[in-house]
Amino acid sequence: MSDLDTSLAFYGLLGFSVLYTRAEERFAYLELDGVNLMIEEADGPGRRFRTAPLEYPFGRGINFQIEVSHVDRVLERVMVGGHAPLVPMEERWYRTARGLAGNRQFVVADPDGYLLRFFQDLGTRHDQV
Repeated sequence: MSDLDTSLAFYGLLGFSVLYTRAEERFAYLELDGVNLMIEEADGPGRRFRTAPLEYPFGRGINFQIEVSHVDRVLERVMVGGHAPLVPMEERWYRTARGLAGNRQFVVADPDGYLLRFFQDLGTRHDQV
């Protein structure tokens, strides 16, 4: 993260709780509906894993899929906080080895450009192919 305080405010808006922090390392451990997320300030003290120079947006090409109990509530928090989803709420069915798996989902970028795909499971159905 480029700024831990900015990221904590954003993730708090989404509904994440801070389980604990290590302020001296600019690190926080977050939780939402059983999803655990560790965030830390990129230029902070302590151990850092830098494989290349960081340039915005961070995490290009990656999106984190986060299952939540009430995806509409998370989207409402995003909108109230003044953030626009990159992918609006949608219902998508993905082919898997066991048929089609359904998601009600949207995608939003965090302050550093990491893509977060929040979804609610719609179950499975038979593949009609």
